[in-house]
Amino acid sequence: MTELTEQSRTISWVDPRPQAEQALTMSGLDYLRAMQEGTIPPPPIASHIGLEVVDVAEGLAVMAATPDESHYNPIGSVHGGFSATLLDSVCGCAVQTTLPAGTAYTSLDLSVSFLRAITADTGRVVATGRVTKPGSRAAFVEAEIRDAGGRLLATATSTCLVFQP
Repeated sequence: MTELTEQSRTISWVDPRPQAEQALTMSGLDYLRAMQEGTIPPPPIASHIGLEVVDVAEGLAVMAATPDESHYNPIGSVHGGFSATLLDSVCGCAVQTTLPAGTAYTSLDLSVSFLRAITADTGRVVATGRVTKPGSRAAFVEAEIRDAGGRLLATATSTCLVFQP
């Protein structure tokens, strides 16, 4: 039997509630640009998977993360929840870039297709979400994850509810 070596990972974050309130005072695009620039801290989920905002534009969100063994499932590959979280994040943020101040959103559904296994050896992956149909009540999004070589690893479609809080 092989010797087991316990490893650990430390996660730090700030209380997200003040930023959530601030988000309602800014357009979604301005808010995400401030997050990308570091003037607004990222949400706690970003710490869990090492998520970084790479680019945002109207109807577009690009984020990256580097999977490691702390993301593994029992069969020795990155858990599908890693990809689903990354895809849900770019889908939601792509919708957020289309919203004016005072408007919010939430995911109604997320359909993920896992096309290739992801492991720690995969390295940094980049997810891109694009709004296919913005709306005042619902918005539709497509997303994908690719590795550094451009190989398609997973895809998703999502519907987000748009509302006034």
